[in-house]
Amino acid sequence: MQPRTLLNVLALTQQLKDTTRHCTLPSGRRESVAEHCWQCAVMAILVSPEFPEADMEKVVLMCLLHDLGEMFTGDIFILDKTEQDRETENRLLGSWLKQLDRELPSGITELFRELEEKSTLEYKIFKAIDSMEALIQHNHSPISSWTPEERELNLHYGFDRAGFSPYLLALRREIQKDVESKLKEG
Repeated sequence: MQPRTLLNVLALTQQLKDTTRHCTLPSGRRESVAEHCWQCAVMAILVSPEFPEADMEKVVLMCLLHDLGEMFTGDIFILDKTEQDRETENRLLGSWLKQLDRELPSGITELFRELEEKSTLEYKIFKAIDSMEALIQHNHSPISSWTPEERELNLHYGFDRAGFSPYLLALRREIQKDVESKLKEG
């Protein structure tokens, strides 16, 4: 990648450090998209021994890059995000990636295709991690920051995404214990 192109890409992607999500940190500050992606990547690294058959480097890349489209749209809370919002985000990201196609490291465009297709083992691992990271973050945040909708959502969210893996399902069940304990606080 040409140095100027790299600097331009970094100028855009750094916006995710300032793009806040719905989740609140223990300090009360809103979590950024970049922080969420980083934590997902850490989770992928830590659970990698559980998936010797998977390309966990690819899963880590999915974790780090999956929310790049939010550079253009911001983060839209899952309960508010519409299909039109998803299409807009994908269209803008796709257009940007197409502009950079000749400059991108090999495999990046394919990685985003895989994220869109939603069918590989690596995608399933990533998506379960992505869902559970949000739950874990909520469990670390003050219960006063949970909306009534989140209280209900957090009781059920992610079980379907973890169900393909005994390990991830066990992790989701442990997270559930923390959700239930957190709900008793408020």
